[in-house]
Amino acid sequence: MIPFSPPRIDQRTIDEVTDTLQSGWITTGPKTKRFEQLLSDYNGNPNTVCLNSATAGMELGLRWFGVGPGDEVILPAYTYCSTANVVEHCGATPVLVDVGNDFNITLENIKARINSNTKVVMPVDIGGWPCDYDTINDLVRSDAVKSLFKATTPEQEQLGRMLVLSDAAHSLGAVYKGRNTGILADISVFSFHAVKNLTTAEGGALALNLPEPFDNAAIYKEMCVSSLHGQSKDALAKFRKGGWRYDVVEAGYKCNMTDIQAAIGLVELERYVRETLPRRRAIFDRYSEAFSAYPWAIVPTYENDHKCSSYHVYMLRIDGIEEAERDALIDEIYRREVAVNVHFQPLPLLSYYKNQGYQMADYPNAFRLYSSEISLPVYFNLSNEDQETVIQEVAAAVESVLTRKVT
Repeated sequence: MIPFSPPRIDQRTIDEVTDTLQSGWITTGPKTKRFEQLLSDYNGNPNTVCLNSATAGMELGLRWFGVGPGDEVILPAYTYCSTANVVEHCGATPVLVDVGNDFNITLENIKARINSNTKVVMPVDIGGWPCDYDTINDLVRSDAVKSLFKATTPEQEQLGRMLVLSDAAHSLGAVYKGRNTGILADISVFSFHAVKNLTTAEGGALALNLPEPFDNAAIYKEMCVSSLHGQSKDALAKFRKGGWRYDVVEAGYKCNMTDIQAAIGLVELERYVRETLPRRRAIFDRYSEAFSAYPWAIVPTYENDHKCSSYHVYMLRIDGIEEAERDALIDEIYRREVAVNVHFQPLPLLSYYKNQGYQMADYPNAFRLYSSEISLPVYFNLSNEDQETVIQEVAAAVESVLTRKVT
């Protein structure tokens, strides 16, 4: 079986983790702090907080901004459940909107749902393809939209408008108009889950990029406190001579990153631009070259004059098929010993959100895209030979399913 997306774990990774284990420092410590700084250097944002997941980063961002009951957060219906779950955790209401043909949220759909209860807009960079951030930022900064904004916390008063919190879980390394993801929104959140381009096994990061007069360094310290039970000192600070005493200043969370995780991330980040992104792009290029020859294939856009993907998920669409046929296609591809996936099931298809009253019929484009989408294997160690096998078996499986449809 050709797997879908195994992590790249080689001797360099093992050596770095071993070094961490032997150092005597395995929780949040010097390697986590170095990883945070290197991520900020790479993306160009002032400060980055490393955490145990992207989900934790999104929730910390929402809670820092004071999002709570009565507030609304606009996000696409086409996303992973975590994007909406964190809004629910805060007691606020996820306002789902339909997406465009590139799977991403559209300006028109955001405009249609903005009102005086809206506190945050959460674009999602599906598959690593960045949203149109300039248009979204211009919208929330416009006089007409700012006039709707009702601040209820000091942070909201200081910003004076809706927060743009990017779910950039897929898009580390993506570029929009010459700028890296991480400086495209007020706050951007990355995932380092096992299947992501850059993994720390589990993990994530919150990239702060708040405008003046915000002090991003001070907010970074607040986030570190919030991620560790509201404790005024982390283990590294308490380890210093005479540093044992600490305070708890809020009822915080437990979602800090460990140095074991950061050790993996340090290796991955060092070779990300030089090795990871070029290899993933080469795989994307080969898929597009091969499948463009078939009339049923709708290949994804992953580069244009303004945007460049992080090459995270290759989202192939099959023209003219419906959900049941796509599901049969996946079964057929698995029978041929190739693992594929679907990114994602739109939120209104999931029981929790369906039971909250969200209806898939209200998001027709999201359902149309989902019904015809399959995600193909993309990972650093995918050999050229195995990629050719993926191409051959996927094409043969599609032809088989389409033939059965005709007959």
